[in-house]
Amino acid sequence: MYTCRAPKNKAELAHYYQLRWQVLRAPWQQPLGSEKDDLEAQSYHRVIVDDMDNIVGVGRIHKSSQYHAQIRYMAISDDLRGQGLGKLLVSQLEQIAAVAGIKTIELNARSNAVGFYQQLGYANGGYSHTLYGDVEHVKMTKSISHANEHLIHNAVDLQQLWHETIPLSKAMNINICYFDEQKLLTSCEPSFNKNLHNTMFAGSIYTLATLTGWAWVYFLLQKQTYHADIVLAEGSIRYVAPLEGIAHAQTTLNLITGNTEPLIAGKNARFNIDVEVCCGDKVAALFSGSYVAIAKRNEQGG
Repeated sequence: MYTCRAPKNKAELAHYYQLRWQVLRAPWQQPLGSEKDDLEAQSYHRVIVDDMDNIVGVGRIHKSSQYHAQIRYMAISDDLRGQGLGKLLVSQLEQIAAVAGIKTIELNARSNAVGFYQQLGYANGGYSHTLYGDVEHVKMTKSISHANEHLIHNAVDLQQLWHETIPLSKAMNINICYFDEQKLLTSCEPSFNKNLHNTMFAGSIYTLATLTGWAWVYFLLQKQTYHADIVLAEGSIRYVAPLEGIAHAQTTLNLITGNTEPLIAGKNARFNIDVEVCCGDKVAALFSGSYVAIAKRNEQGG
């Protein structure tokens, strides 16, 4: 039984890089360290483990723009090739992409792997480059659809509302990538939101997190057909690390407290929502917001 997941700790991450080096670099006499690049901290990393938690496969995907991503460093242990582990790994990376709002994935396949990727729906885009003088690569691409669970009509309607009524959300191109009533994920256009250090503006991070929490309350009220104005009563944020890549913000049901019951009695409802702002697997900021849904009273109600 094999499982695909993120590395759990630093020790697993070290084994992840070790397998990557053994399969992709050592046969060409490349030194340790050559299996890494400058985008490791901005990427989603996944491992395949066996029943004993031994790492037998590794792969990575990173966003190259708000809607595009690249798969790199795919490696399966030599003695386990041909058992479907590569297909499992690609499937998991594609699921990450779908939830993150990615529309196109590209990769550079070694010539002996072109057929494998074609079977998975990737189109051959022709010669890309040759590595170490004799390892020819072919550029391949695949269009990615929204995750099946994503409530796309809800997302599109709210995005349109934001962009029509909140100019900053349109300028940042804040989009709802995924919402299934259990998880909500948003993203924004990277270049507009970078400062002179090429990291994301603190204000942009705060805006993305704030609107993500606001969206959760909006969707909840919409589902239960309550009419209320939503305001942020209090918010705080802790910036954990500079955000150098392409951000997304996310919250899940277990990061939220509060319910709509007070609205039934014509009272305001309060929600406390935690939002993580991330780059790949890495959390760059933690936001906590207190939102109030203000009950709308009829004109004669006083």
